[in-house]
Amino acid sequence: MSPVHRTEQRTAPGDRALDPLSFTLDRTSPVPLYYQFAQQLEAAIERGTLAPGNLLGNEVDLSARLGLSRPTVRQAIQSLVDKGLLVRRRGVGTQVVHSKVRRPLELSSLYDDLESAGQEPTTRVLRNERIPAPAEVAAALGIAEGAEVTVLERLRCTHGRPVAFLCNYLSASLLELPTQRLESTSLYRMMRSAGIVLHSARQSIGARSATAGEATLLEEKEGAALLTMVRTAYDVTGRPVEYGSHVYRASLYAFEFQLLVRP
Repeated sequence: MSPVHRTEQRTAPGDRALDPLSFTLDRTSPVPLYYQFAQQLEAAIERGTLAPGNLLGNEVDLSARLGLSRPTVRQAIQSLVDKGLLVRRRGVGTQVVHSKVRRPLELSSLYDDLESAGQEPTTRVLRNERIPAPAEVAAALGIAEGAEVTVLERLRCTHGRPVAFLCNYLSASLLELPTQRLESTSLYRMMRSAGIVLHSARQSIGARSATAGEATLLEEKEGAALLTMVRTAYDVTGRPVEYGSHVYRASLYAFEFQLLVRP
């Protein structure tokens, strides 16, 4: 005769973010309780049921309210802290940060992708000036070395936390790029408004360790893993119009691919 598997529906009382949520914990399952709880918490964060800024309470409170031991709750919480989904705040408790940014690999603006995903993007312009084009930039944009280009350096954040450091180069004559507008919208939106129709891009993705300067900007430790992207974008005439070199926090960011079988 097959054993009966007992599950428990636990709803946390009180006035915290867990109030409307129920967690199904199967104590007869070989899957550890901490992992069951962590997986369900992560799913609630990914769905947006638990939003950035929501408080979950401290470990003692959670243990009592969910009927779990304190070490079980601590292990579950730590696993999501390690993923960058939760943060512990002294005197406050455990708080939802945000889900990892998953960006489709297509010709789009990071700002637009974050906005569409409800990630509340903000931008801080660190540099916006005209300079002679370095050799690498000139080659990418199909212009003479030393020709005047606009260089933009921006810090892109979601929910107040830095996600990416973006460095872009454009021919100086292409369009005007006021800093105030760059901090309130995306570069690609500004290009479209100027009548520049993007068609395609050549893009390379890699990974490396954060330098000291990058670590400070991105609130990471020096040597932390970063994703890199180098992109040259072309308009409908085939003209290269933008060259970018970007770095992203690997702890908070991922690219998504869709792979098709070649017939």
